[in-house]
Amino acid sequence: MNATALMPLAIILHALSAVVWVGGMFVVYLCLRPSLGLLEPPQRLRLMRGTFGRFFPWVWAAVILLLATGYWMIFAVFGGFKNAGLHIHLMNGTGLVMMGLFAWLFHGPWLAFKRAVDGQDWPAAAARLNRIRGIIAVNLPLGLITIALGTAGRYFG
Repeated sequence: MNATALMPLAIILHALSAVVWVGGMFVVYLCLRPSLGLLEPPQRLRLMRGTFGRFFPWVWAAVILLLATGYWMIFAVFGGFKNAGLHIHLMNGTGLVMMGLFAWLFHGPWLAFKRAVDGQDWPAAAARLNRIRGIIAVNLPLGLITIALGTAGRYFG
């Protein structure tokens, strides 16, 4: 089977991975987070621990699929970066920044947040959750820009 025949599957997996990750950030940041004020701090922090505990494995799966499908398309279909448009280079760059920010969030603030919630250290948990919020505040717009580049970038001129 040639690369062109696999392209629809690669694009579908790539797009769905972006939707899961960026859409999840959108829901958490713009819908769930503002509603948390209805809960007492311990309940709020436990809810976010459960939410992120379920969401982050999906993000890791998305990261793996984005890298695998993206680089497969670049090298197997386009013949390398030299044949890819500027929007592909920009999408790659913003995506790598997002992945770096997520890796930092996961291995730093998230692990500290989990420990604080599990130990019922609510002030420490709140501080770590605020750090996670700040990282998502950067990653969400980057994700939206990356999706715009991936979907319409070839038409920007």
